[in-house]
Amino acid sequence: MSSSKKTWAWLHRRTESFIAQSESLISTGRRPVSYLNPVQEDPRQEDGQGSSNSAAQEGSAAPTNNPHSSDLHSDMSPAMAKDNLPPPVIQRRPKDSSEAEKGSSSLNMSHLKQSLTQEIDSSRASAPLTAYCFMTGFIDAVCFSAIFVWCAFQTGNSVQLALALARLFNGAHDYSFHLADRQALCSVLTFIFGAFIGRLGDKIGCKTRLWMTLGTFIQTLFTMVAAIAIWKSGQPSVSDSRYDPAWSNTLSFVCIGFMSASMGLQGIMGKRLNSQFTTTVVLTTTWCELMTEPQLFHFRRLVIARDHKVMAILFLFIGGFTGRAILDKIGSAGTLGVGAGIRFLITLSWLFVPVKKAPKN
Repeated sequence: MSSSKKTWAWLHRRTESFIAQSESLISTGRRPVSYLNPVQEDPRQEDGQGSSNSAAQEGSAAPTNNPHSSDLHSDMSPAMAKDNLPPPVIQRRPKDSSEAEKGSSSLNMSHLKQSLTQEIDSSRASAPLTAYCFMTGFIDAVCFSAIFVWCAFQTGNSVQLALALARLFNGAHDYSFHLADRQALCSVLTFIFGAFIGRLGDKIGCKTRLWMTLGTFIQTLFTMVAAIAIWKSGQPSVSDSRYDPAWSNTLSFVCIGFMSASMGLQGIMGKRLNSQFTTTVVLTTTWCELMTEPQLFHFRRLVIARDHKVMAILFLFIGGFTGRAILDKIGSAGTLGVGAGIRFLITLSWLFVPVKKAPKN
């Protein structure tokens, strides 16, 4: 009996303890224990605190698997439940890869535009200008071998037209317009047209990398069209007599026109750079300036004014020799095709010419 009484007394005390804990929680509005946000109580307690307070703190510091926590949580108001929710998690969306690529491409385009619109240093453009002189001799070799007319040296063509006009006033009264005179007139007019195209460089910037690249590429296209025209014409490449030109049909005139236009454009582009190579198409002025050079005989050191003029004369001679050698092997069309390829390489070379440095104060 004594053991059963002790058991009932122990159960009675435990029941009263649970009731006291429940009443203290509900009456004081203490925040219930939640599985999501457990309340951590300070283990240090002040001295002199009553037994009821200790019991309440023990109840609040109970483990999260308290069976009464869900019931107490359900009895709370919606406002209190809203206040007790954990803060929302804010996720930052990563930048779209397309936006990053767009920004990178716009930056690259701005750098490319800046590079193309900068002025080149003409004093350091000796390689493409020397190649210009080479192409002068190369193109003239093709044209003169077939019809004895120059595509680049318009002095001779102008004098030839003057002689054709003078024949009208001689005793024979020859009113015919000879084939050679028509070819010379075609060369002069199309050379002027090509030089007029060079005025576009004044709008873009005659010394910018963009114009030098674009203008040389136009010369490449003109040379390619000339090669196609003379190939379609079926005309021979070399004439044995000045009075019997190898080219005589319409397509041959198209070839002469595009060759002369390419040389006119090359001449105005070379002149705008204002270098020692001058126009790269006329050597009369170059020879005169070379002979009047004060430092002509200073062989022990480099003289840019003298050396660049010598390079222009030498490479024009090499271009003429190379053009005639190739012409004898593969004909006019193939030679002009090779010339178009060389001009395309010159086009690319302008992209590597250094930029003109700003003057120092």
